[in-house]
Amino acid sequence: MRTSLPLITLVLFAAPCRAQPKEAPKAPFRYAMGTAYHILPGTHTDESGYFSLCEGKNGKVYVGTAAYGLNAYLVEFDPKTGKQRVVVDVNQVCGLPTPKSPTYAAQSKIHTRNFVAPSGKIYVGSKQGYRRGKDDTADYPGGYVMAYDPETGKTDNLGMPLKGEGVNDVTADEAAGLAYVVTCEDHHWVVLDLKTKKYREPDPNLRVTPYAQTLIDGKGRAVVLTRDFKLARFDPATSKLVVLELASDGKPVGSADDKLGPACWALTADAKSAYLVRMSDARLFRLDLAAEGATVPVADLGWLIEGKGFDSRGSLIVGADGKVHALYRVDNDTKFGTGYLHHLVTYDPATKKPTDRGVLGVKNPDWFDFGPGPDGKPKPWTHGFHKLPDGTHTPLHAHMALIQTKDGTFYATVIYPFTLLKLEPKDLK
Repeated sequence: MRTSLPLITLVLFAAPCRAQPKEAPKAPFRYAMGTAYHILPGTHTDESGYFSLCEGKNGKVYVGTAAYGLNAYLVEFDPKTGKQRVVVDVNQVCGLPTPKSPTYAAQSKIHTRNFVAPSGKIYVGSKQGYRRGKDDTADYPGGYVMAYDPETGKTDNLGMPLKGEGVNDVTADEAAGLAYVVTCEDHHWVVLDLKTKKYREPDPNLRVTPYAQTLIDGKGRAVVLTRDFKLARFDPATSKLVVLELASDGKPVGSADDKLGPACWALTADAKSAYLVRMSDARLFRLDLAAEGATVPVADLGWLIEGKGFDSRGSLIVGADGKVHALYRVDNDTKFGTGYLHHLVTYDPATKKPTDRGVLGVKNPDWFDFGPGPDGKPKPWTHGFHKLPDGTHTPLHAHMALIQTKDGTFYATVIYPFTLLKLEPKDLK
């Protein structure tokens, strides 16, 4: 007799399908990732600043700001704590009232590259901003030169070089008791006697390139580029000024109407040569400042980076490592996002080759709140960064300055929002 077994029905339940997370798209280039710091709020009105960036002899970093139509400040950043504080209030130093409403007459910017003298003093200058509407018809009185001493915390007001002219550059030669000033908008070259605080022009008819920088060569002579791209050289020992031709072995450094924008140059450690780039060009030049004769030999060292739409703003430096570094914005033709990419580039004089160190990126995306304002609209002056397809924040429009500190760390400034980007050596390996 067969026993009937109960029919067991097995019901199989399929496990739900889980969508596999998509991998983040991979960038077709390397990054130079840094830590970002929002420069002290309240010291700038439009999230803006310029070339004013340096490391003091005390190891702290100093940034100049632009409070358009109102005032300008020098801000100290402590790399050890990340804290910031105002060390120079331009209106206070110069005995000026802060305007109740924005005006063109205000000292609106510290635009100068911060010059750190052997004494440790930091020399800066102030300049005008922009008209704040059609009713802003005030005349600008002129900018001031100042020297801040981090050791004492005091700032000396060194006066106004030229009435109606802002200050674009200050370079001090304390051993000679002089400082050299470039003004704007007419680009005069002025010499300051640091003892008497009196200014004079070696040649009142001389005009220099926009945003020109004065360098002090290995023989103690001050040099600057003229408007038509010659080298003006002033010898304080003889008070004589000479103007010399630049003799390039390749492409000329420039001409008065070439549309390549301002030049940026930096001394070698021995002050016998200077490296130079133009804002809208990626060629690197080396000028032989020690050469004698009626011409200055210039070596065309070729391209620092490939691409198009070049933009390098006040960022060329000779670093603490003796190498040449610069930031370059180029058109983003990678199809990985849109807009522009900002690269850190290094030229090694030993190998005579440039290296692309990577596209600037931000490691800490919460350094600034990009969320909408109270009205639900995007906050003003926050359009200077964008996200790439992998989510990385990267500068979009304009970097402004670059330095390398004694320990090899790079600091760059980027506008909108006004940001200090810190790239440590470990970030670039």
